[in-house]
Amino acid sequence: MRILSLRRPRRSSLAWLGLGLLCTLAAPLEAETGVSKEYQVKAVFLFNFAQFVKWPPAAFSRPDEPFRIGVLGNDPFDAFLDETVKGEKVDGHPLVIRRYSSAEDAKDCQILFISGSEGPQMAAILEGLKGLNILTVGDTEGFIKSGGIVRFVTVDNKIHFRINPEAAKRAKLVISSQVLRLAEISETGQD
Repeated sequence: MRILSLRRPRRSSLAWLGLGLLCTLAAPLEAETGVSKEYQVKAVFLFNFAQFVKWPPAAFSRPDEPFRIGVLGNDPFDAFLDETVKGEKVDGHPLVIRRYSSAEDAKDCQILFISGSEGPQMAAILEGLKGLNILTVGDTEGFIKSGGIVRFVTVDNKIHFRINPEAAKRAKLVISSQVLRLAEISETGQD
């Protein structure tokens, strides 16, 4: 029997199938890592988004520039997100995790998870990131309505996600059909 790793899913659609196993595999890890099962699953999703979304060449100033996954606000992932991407690359770009205290500082990342702690200024943050090649991801109500691209939602104790394809298009990002098939499609104005 093959058990999929929580820490390093490989670039394939099988990595997405591994997410279904997380509900049974992640429970013991919560005690070991201190990170909730919910955010372990979301960390793996962020890693997979890096592999299944295409950024325009202008998103990188050099071929060896790091691919940055950022967390804005309170970090619910702790070191789990760092371990998930450790040693991985996307199209030759080494993956790194950055934590930001302001949206202005986060403009150099490719994926930005905007923590719920930023809720009161969420609309202003997303407005300030419009037009940049950043995949914005959040899990707060109103995220898509405010212009975010991907919102995590919990339904029947399972993590799902909604995608706003118009917001992705404005950011000049191409989301793989494999990801779109797994998502609920939302438009700006819906959440």
